[in-house]
Amino acid sequence: MIQDIKRNKLKTGFIVSVFIVVITLILYFIGVYFDFGPFAIVFALGFSIISAWASYYNSDKIVLSLNKARPATHEEDQKIVNILDSLMASSGLTTKPRLYVVESDQPNAFATGRDPEHAVICVTTALLNTLNYYELEGVIAHELAHIKNYDIRLSAVVTVMVGLVVMLADLCTHAMIWGGGSRDNEKGSGNAIVFLIGVVLLIISPIFSKLMQLAVSRRREFLADATAVEFTRNPDGLISALQKLDADTHKLETANSSTAHMYISNPFKKNADGSKSKTDWFSTHPPIEARIEALRNIK
Repeated sequence: MIQDIKRNKLKTGFIVSVFIVVITLILYFIGVYFDFGPFAIVFALGFSIISAWASYYNSDKIVLSLNKARPATHEEDQKIVNILDSLMASSGLTTKPRLYVVESDQPNAFATGRDPEHAVICVTTALLNTLNYYELEGVIAHELAHIKNYDIRLSAVVTVMVGLVVMLADLCTHAMIWGGGSRDNEKGSGNAIVFLIGVVLLIISPIFSKLMQLAVSRRREFLADATAVEFTRNPDGLISALQKLDADTHKLETANSSTAHMYISNPFKKNADGSKSKTDWFSTHPPIEARIEALRNIK
């Protein structure tokens, strides 16, 4: 587990570095395209560093806002509050994560935050209404495992920063369509090269986004499942919970491609005819059947 935590920290540092480079290149292209002159690189580098810093320290707030989550309360969500309290001792965590709830008909959950001291566990209302006590305990233990293993830092950084890359690439596309300063003047091959770099960045930005999401390894789900069993000593609870999550066919309206990897179960379900959705082929989640088999082997 210690090696996995170190690996997650290294991955986070690598992704932040790549993010700064990609954002700087995209913004530099925009700056040159609109004739910012020598200030283009200063603007690009400054903005990318500031956005990386802001994204890192506000990742939990951004993710919760994207999912339209509300804080859990003792009055409305006492069961989940009690389960979290009972798991704190066995988890070994010293700071209790904040609890949030998303209004949705799909049972699901995720954890986010930059470290265990600033962690959040978020569950859907359907999860609270569908699962029994031991199943809920297994799900919350799974999310606590992500927190303890520092998976949350990696997944939150990926979510926020990849989203910003896609947004800037879209802005760049509109700039190319509607035109800008340096497009209309003649500065020779230099501008042509910068323009070509910009086009390449626009093409690879969706690929970059998917690769960054896949960097959040599928192995983390197996590790979180195993760690959850260490916390609860009850693999049957988590097995039953995963079976119910897999059988559910409701949509999670607040989920999108940038946040899907954070959930305990892929929020994008199969099509109505039972065929796989296109997201299944590149899903960051291992098949539920494989996870259940691994839990049964623990037994």
